[in-house]
Amino acid sequence: MTEALTVSAIQYQWLEGGIVPNVQEHVRLIEDAESHGARLVLFPGLSLTGYNLALLKAEDSWLRPDDARLEAVHEICRRTGITAVAGAAYREPDGTPRMACLAIHPDGTTEAGFKARLNAGEAEHFTAGSGAIFLELDGWRIAVVVCSDAETPAHCTEAELAGADVCAVTAVYAVDDGRRLALHLEALASDNRMFGILANLAGSAPSGPSSGLSGFWGPDGLQLKKAAGTGTEVVTAILQRGALRKFR
Repeated sequence: MTEALTVSAIQYQWLEGGIVPNVQEHVRLIEDAESHGARLVLFPGLSLTGYNLALLKAEDSWLRPDDARLEAVHEICRRTGITAVAGAAYREPDGTPRMACLAIHPDGTTEAGFKARLNAGEAEHFTAGSGAIFLELDGWRIAVVVCSDAETPAHCTEAELAGADVCAVTAVYAVDDGRRLALHLEALASDNRMFGILANLAGSAPSGPSSGLSGFWGPDGLQLKKAAGTGTEVVTAILQRGALRKFR
């Protein structure tokens, strides 16, 4: 168990051209995060496939288990020892369509979590999942939730009861949601006495320009660090276990 955990939240603008160019850009940004000492790297929701739901009509917009297009991400995680969490449109082995977060580990394994609280547009393409996944890294327990699942008190309470030290949110929030987003992250961290992390969409999506705000909140609910703007940015912080002990 380590006293500190270095995490990079990637505020990321999805690239046109499909999954392959986005995989290449994920690799570059993971390398950047490694230079800051990151052990965990968090990307926004649908970072690999893009939040343009109309594109999901094409089967090559979906990732599948053991998808060869992710090989470069597996390799960079193996080489650096980093666990990377990326967002994707994902089909389970039985074909079930999910809005997923994929945790890619250095040992070559992948864990998948599926968004539970789908909006109306997402529900036309995805089947709701069960919510958070829990990662163990250097003795830290990290709950990873997808976007608006973080707004559901039951999901956050589940993370706290499961002993999570951190709740990491992979998100797609537009500018009109900015104030609401900040309040949710403050409450998530302070109500459950854990660190909160947000990796939000950069640039814009069909829902509108990004609200930015990717960053970190302490267990007192105060923001520790945030992105400078709304473009692609690597935001890195060192989480200290001592900050959790004050509240536990």
